[in-house]
Amino acid sequence: MQEGDERTLLISAPQEQLLADVAENLTANRELNIGQMPFHIDDLTSLSPDVGEPGSSGTIETGTGLLVRIPPWRCDDYGIENPGEEAVYWQPEHTIEPLREQLEANLDQKHDLFSPEYLPDPSDTEGDLFEGYELLKTFAVPLQVTVDQELTFVLSKWQFNYTVRDDDHRRHLNLALDCGLGERNALGLGFCNLVEKRDPYGEPATEVHG
Repeated sequence: MQEGDERTLLISAPQEQLLADVAENLTANRELNIGQMPFHIDDLTSLSPDVGEPGSSGTIETGTGLLVRIPPWRCDDYGIENPGEEAVYWQPEHTIEPLREQLEANLDQKHDLFSPEYLPDPSDTEGDLFEGYELLKTFAVPLQVTVDQELTFVLSKWQFNYTVRDDDHRRHLNLALDCGLGERNALGLGFCNLVEKRDPYGEPATEVHG
């Protein structure tokens, strides 16, 4: 990256007031540092990604690496060897089942944090979160998890296909767009983009955020 290069920074969160406060601050102070790199903000735009009404379909892609944690007490259920008591992080040899179930369990936790108690969690509803899972690639990256600790994680990038079943399913998918999928979202992992969207009649929608 060189001086004068332009970049787009996406900030996502389920709390609208938090995003409003961030936007207000960035509007007042157009200088922003990311790590050691200084940036000047030219423009701010509000986005409200939505997977669409029931019957809509599309594709969600992980814009950053996905980290999926498998608790040690679930390893036997998936046939994963785990000699210790530490969590295992998903890799392709673990097959799709643990990834699918742990993504849903993780989204349950986010739902409990940010949604009213009377609304059902993803695991309380029938059907899977996604109907198609396409692994694009896996890669290892070092992450600074604390000031004094750097760990290397194996991450994966995916395309997930969906068809919105009902209003609850729509809400769960939109929560994934707001919060991210998997673990370590605060470090930028699991960020999701809506890259394709079709209305209930199969017509392409213009609102995508890839």
